[in-house]
Amino acid sequence: MNPFKKNTKFYLGIIFTVIEGILSACVYMMIYNLLKMLLDNDVTMDKLMQLTWMIVGIFAVRIVLYGTGYTLGQIGGGDSTSHLRLVLGDKFTRIPIGNFVKGKTGTYINTMTSDVKNYEQLLTHKIGNLVKNSSLSAMLILFVGYMYLPAGIILFAVSLLFIPYSYLSVKVVEKYGVARNKIYADTVSTIVEYINGLQTLRAYNMCGSKNKKTKSILKDFSDVSYKYEATGIPVAISFNIIIWLTLPLVMMVASRPWLAGTLSNENFLMVCMMPMLLARMFASISVDFFSYKNMMISKGKIQEIIDEPEEKTGEIVFEPKSYDIEFKNVDFSYTKEEQVLKDVSFKVGDRSLTAIVGDSGSGKSTIINLLSKYYDIDSGDIKIGGISIKNIPPEEVLKKISMVDQDVFLFDGTIKENIRYARTDATDKEINDALKEANCDSFIDKLEKGVDQRVGENGTFLSGGERQRISIARAIIKNSPILLLDEATASLDIENELAVKKAIANLLKSKKTVIMIAHTLSVVKNADNIIVVSGGRIVESGTHEKLLQKNGKYASMWNAEKLIGA
Repeated sequence: MNPFKKNTKFYLGIIFTVIEGILSACVYMMIYNLLKMLLDNDVTMDKLMQLTWMIVGIFAVRIVLYGTGYTLGQIGGGDSTSHLRLVLGDKFTRIPIGNFVKGKTGTYINTMTSDVKNYEQLLTHKIGNLVKNSSLSAMLILFVGYMYLPAGIILFAVSLLFIPYSYLSVKVVEKYGVARNKIYADTVSTIVEYINGLQTLRAYNMCGSKNKKTKSILKDFSDVSYKYEATGIPVAISFNIIIWLTLPLVMMVASRPWLAGTLSNENFLMVCMMPMLLARMFASISVDFFSYKNMMISKGKIQEIIDEPEEKTGEIVFEPKSYDIEFKNVDFSYTKEEQVLKDVSFKVGDRSLTAIVGDSGSGKSTIINLLSKYYDIDSGDIKIGGISIKNIPPEEVLKKISMVDQDVFLFDGTIKENIRYARTDATDKEINDALKEANCDSFIDKLEKGVDQRVGENGTFLSGGERQRISIARAIIKNSPILLLDEATASLDIENELAVKKAIANLLKSKKTVIMIAHTLSVVKNADNIIVVSGGRIVESGTHEKLLQKNGKYASMWNAEKLIGA
């Protein structure tokens, strides 16, 4: 299905606009008749009234045509871009999640907002203006040719210069317009990062002009915008100067037959007036065409996202008989320059608790992200219940997984609505029970509206521990056979950490296959298996006691934690 498909209202709007443009040329024909009457001294009240009513009639029809065409164009264009936004929104759900953390977030934001808006402007204004002014210009040239053929030929010949002008405009847009669009996307990413990090930037007095990254990208955008305009404007001005030169040229050519008496006074006057009007028409056309080509860049950017590779989908239903997990010789890298996981192999028993520990940046969270199919592995295999998940659609894998992350995301809705995202058919009682198990009742009871209290954008009205417990409640309500905990108690104060640990303990009551990443080893010492990751490799694995006996990496981490605790 063509995402840029136009509807009938859009095309009807264009048709009405063209007809209105042609009718506007008829007004000049009425003026021509008036001049003829005046110069022939043939003015009568009846003829004046007849001419006046004809002009009024033309204006009345033009108003109806313009109003109808404009309205249909706006509605048709708006419907088309509304459909396009839905297509893009649906597309974002099928783009690999890894793309959103590879510096492309700004591109996606820019496309969904600025590029779609530009394309909407193209549909609702630029195309209509171009078609209307082009049809009116053609009518004027024909009218001049009817009055005095050599003058019509001159205007037609000069209008052909629009072809090389169009070529030069396209080259300017290709060179600077595309570059400006790319820098603009980078600017959006930088500004989003700036706003998100504003608190930290204020703390280090790095706001405003002191922020070198933001200042640099804004300077780059300013520079490329200047070059774009500085290159495009001379091309447009040169074309407009040539168009305006048709006025003295036509006057010179038409003056000889006029003086010789072979060209009537009214024809001479109209022939001399038309180049001025035509010059204004082409000035408008040149500006609109330049904008049109620039806006077509936005259409190209939209098409690029629509053409992006998607996650694998299909009719495959993922229903393993057990939920043991196996990583087999897995290699992975976010970028080609740096490999994150190297030949990682381990097994997680069905309905067992496995802990993953290691230094920061060693690849612990990456293991969970690969299991969740947020990224595709470079080589090796990952199996759940003995079934490789390589060709399983990500949404099928994620149906079997509940997650509690360190960084909790909440939507700007009520607590109840945020819980129901995990399972849309959950009853109010099930939600209340899940919140109670997640140890949320201690703070929800104090809220004015209870579970119907809004949490603010990303849960800003709640504390970190409260957000974390709501995340646990979501995992409880989803009740998936695999549970992933990624440092769920990190960055919390002691009181909230205890509350979250109690909530996690309730979550672990039902037997699930659990993988837990923890920064505190005392939390995971009773795990069925502990995997130690270092430098993207598995360096040790075993129970707490066995790992201490090995006196290796885990033992060093344990002793260091005990020393700090002491």
